Order: sequence, then C-alpha cells, then structure tokens
Amino acid sequence: MSFSDYASHDGLGLAELVKKGDVSPGELAEEAIARIEKHNPALNAVILKLYDLGREMAKAPADGPFKGVPFLLKDAFGDIAGYPTRLASRFRAETPAKEDAVLAKRFKAAGITILGKTNVPEFTLLPTTESTLYGPARNPWNLDHSTGGSSGGSAAAVAAGIVPMAHANDSGGSIRIPASSCGLVGLKPTRARTSLGPDYGDVLSGFCHEHVVTRTVRDSAAMLDCIHGNEPGDPYVAPPVNGRFLDELKKKPGKLRIAFSKKNPAGASLHADCVQGVEAVAKQLADLGHEVVEAAPPLNADEPGNIFLPLWAAWLASEIEGEAARRGRGPKDDELEPLTRGLWEVGKTVSAAQYLMLVKEAQALTRRIASFMQTYDVWLTPTLAAPPIPLGLINVNEPDPIIAFAPTVDYVPFTPIQNITGQPALSLPLCMSESGLPVGMMFSARFGDEATLFRLAAQLEEAMPWKDRHPHVWN
Repeated sequence: MSFSDYASHDGLGLAELVKKGDVSPGELAEEAIARIEKHNPALNAVILKLYDLGREMAKAPADGPFKGVPFLLKDAFGDIAGYPTRLASRFRAETPAKEDAVLAKRFKAAGITILGKTNVPEFTLLPTTESTLYGPARNPWNLDHSTGGSSGGSAAAVAAGIVPMAHANDSGGSIRIPASSCGLVGLKPTRARTSLGPDYGDVLSGFCHEHVVTRTVRDSAAMLDCIHGNEPGDPYVAPPVNGRFLDELKKKPGKLRIAFSKKNPAGASLHADCVQGVEAVAKQLADLGHEVVEAAPPLNADEPGNIFLPLWAAWLASEIEGEAARRGRGPKDDELEPLTRGLWEVGKTVSAAQYLMLVKEAQALTRRIASFMQTYDVWLTPTLAAPPIPLGLINVNEPDPIIAFAPTVDYVPFTPIQNITGQPALSLPLCMSESGLPVGMMFSARFGDEATLFRLAAQLEEAMPWKDRHPHVWN
C-alpha cells in the first residue's frame, strides 16, 4: 500500500488491507498520527493525543471487522480507563475514568486503534464546536465555518482524511449536524440501540444515542453491527435486529413512500441551498421509483423547542450538580462559560413536576409522529436549515441563552425531533451550497427501522455519489 492511498480507503477497506497483509496496524497508526500532526494545527479536531495507547493497541488489535483501523473517541461519554473525559469544561476535573464504557469495549472489540479524543463544545451544548477550554474546531471545507456540534472534532478529522471514522453521539442532532456540516454519513440509531452503560441508564430521558461519523454508508452499517445491543439493567431495549445491518446494503429498498418537507415545523422557509437540495433529492428518489409526496408530520409551531430546551437545561443542571457532588464544591466563576452558566440557571428552575410534564408532552408528540410514519416509510428534510454557520456566531461568553442563541434560532429545526421520538435518522452528504459548503439531507424512518435507511442510503450513494468530493484540508 502506498501511504498516499490511505484516505482513499474507508474503514472496512483499510481492515481488508490489514487482513491481506498489505499493511500492518502499526503502519496505519503511524499514518494517522502523521495526519493528525499535519492537519490538527489548522482544524483543532483532536484535543487529547493518545499515541502511546494507539501504538500499544496496534501491536495486537482485536480480530474484529475493523482490525487495525485508526479511530478517535469523542470527549463525551466514550470513557476509556485511565484517561479523562472533560466535555470541554474547566469544571470537569482531569480525573481518569475507572473503567471502559460499554461502548468503548465494543469499539475495541471491533478491532480499532484509538489515537485520541476529539473536540466538543462545553457539556456538548451547542450545534457548533467552540469552547473556551479547547478553542473552536474548524471545518476542513472552509476554516472560517463551523464543523457543527457537538461531534464537530470527530467530523472534522474524518472529513479531512485523518481517520475513516470516529465516535459521535447525538442528543439533539450532534451526530447529524456535524455530518451535514462536514460532508459525512451520520446515523443516529433507534433509542436504546446502543448502551450508555455502566455510568448511565439513559441521558435526557432517552434522547441520547451513540454511534460514529463515517465517509461511507457501509462503515456506518458495519460499526452499528459491532456496537448495538443492550446490557443488563438498561432501562430500554430497542426492537430486535434481524441479521446484519451491513447485509442490508445488498438489498433493494423496494418502492418506498417518502414524504419531504421544504419548510420548518413553524412553516418558515429554509435557506435556498437547502430547498434546492431537498428538491433535487426528492426528484432523484422519484426517478429511482419511489413514491414521493410533499408532506410533514403534525407539529405545533414551537415544537420541539418548547419541549427540548427545558429538558436539555435540566439535564445540564444535573450534570453540573453531580460533578459538584463528586468534587465537594460548586464551579468557580471561571470554570464555566457564561452561556453554560446561564443555561444551568435555567435548568435549576425546572421542577420535577415540570420535567415529568415535559416528558409527557414529548411522548404525545412521539405518538403523533409515529402515526404520520404509518403512512410514510421515510421522511426527508434538509439536516439543517442553512449551510454551516460562521464560527463565532454563537457567543459562549453571553450569559443570556436567548440572546446567545438568537442568531441561530431557526438553524436546527429538524434534528431534535428524532431524539424526542427515538426514531432512527440518517444524514447523507448529497448536496453542496453555492459557496462550496456541504448540505446534508436527513432521512427519518420508523422506530427500529435502521434497515430501511441503510438500504435507501446505499441506493443513493450509488445514484448520487460523494466519494470523490473532498474538502480543502484533505489527505
């Protein structure tokens, strides 16, 4: 293998080279390390370098489908024993995790080589990856623009060809937003498809989901094969999986009934690039033989924000106060960003009764959307309401959340919906803006039906290929 070919292979492709003996896991690790050193000064994607760990893992990788493949963990929830997870917060002590998370164990069993942890916003709160502790992650398509959040460091590293895939998680769009912003494949699985053990049963009453961002559909499917499944004591169990997700890519999706939307739930218009993108994809789907109808589920104008934001703030309060209990003190003035502190203050005002009422509202919304999905196999929208925003648009030093989020109030109208409902949703890099930035398209399916999404994604990957489309910072 010529090292110049490294980034032309996805994760399964690199693993196949290892299997054939064309390259060793150690050589792949060194190539990825060299690319981190080359590109990270511009991107700020990797905030904790674990080269020694990766070199040791490469000496005897697990014999999984991704044997020897370089990999990065997100600085949120992907705990590995002996190393801290800080969530980009100065208040989170640099205390090493005592044990691997279930997810990390499954990643390791897949054969990957962990080389570092990736950038996130403080407490994963933002649809962009900017924090005082780590600084902004920069989009490899345009360094002045956001990578999306909160898995923005992972997305930047994958998009730039540093690694073929990286850990990501999603409580309101944090897999799909960076995937859209950086031109990647990003699946948020069905609720409880992956375990949050041992430290969490759920996060945000089931809103949080774990997976990866990738450059190919098959890597996403194959990694989900490796990490799905519940653990004893998990509060929810996802519907059973029949066979392998990777095998779904070989199957035709059949004639699907697909709804598409060009406006947000409040009826407001989207950016012209996003509208053009969804129209082009809807036409392509019709040309592929699907029944395509413009339609949207019955949502009230302020949904899901009126449900999601108070719950999100309450979760933040529980995390900060849990950390305070562990440390024996609350955060000092300079240990939380002003915006985080402002959201914490909001979260502390949400009573237990109000929280449970919001959960009830979320469940009612879920029933309405589930009814809509009985008519349609898939719902298509742009992942975001506009191309990636400029860095600095959200001011983390603004303590009033209403003021801080005002410039982006309509930026993320769709992705929180599937966190509330638990449906699987997949962002695909099908479109580009006039200014040369990625514009992802999001496909939502019925609860438990990742299989349909993977079959459709494989069809679109062939019909509207993105393999040879690369950012300015690449390889």
